[in-house]
Amino acid sequence: MSRTPNRTQARAAARLAAVQALYQQEMEGTALPALLHEFHNHRLGATIEGAEYADADVAFFDDLVSGTTARAGEIDLAIEQKLAKGWTLARLDKPMKAILRAGTYELMARADVPVGATISEYVDVAHAFYERREAGFVNGLLDGIARDVRAG
Repeated sequence: MSRTPNRTQARAAARLAAVQALYQQEMEGTALPALLHEFHNHRLGATIEGAEYADADVAFFDDLVSGTTARAGEIDLAIEQKLAKGWTLARLDKPMKAILRAGTYELMARADVPVGATISEYVDVAHAFYERREAGFVNGLLDGIARDVRAG
């Protein structure tokens, strides 16, 4: 059986890895070049502690991480505008922020990816970290952002 993932699987792996990288960046303050280097050389497609990391679309991963970092202010503002009254981005835990930031970036910058696919993929990523309720939160928030950034 071939180890070459199809494009959908490779992009799904890239999304999960991007969320992990953005989380690590927030936790440790890792500079972007070092972060990308670490993921390229030690995470993407590797086996760590018995867990095999799927081969990811590296260019897509790089775009998600670099683009999310470059547009952080714009992305955070878009997320904050969709949070319920009294909620701020600071109240969300770091994995949730990483998921929402990567998903928001993809909706803003990757018009080549359909809205439904983007939202569905980040709901799947949320399931890797959370229960159903939080995945529903990701779905609703990204859907609201998509209505703003992909209008028309």
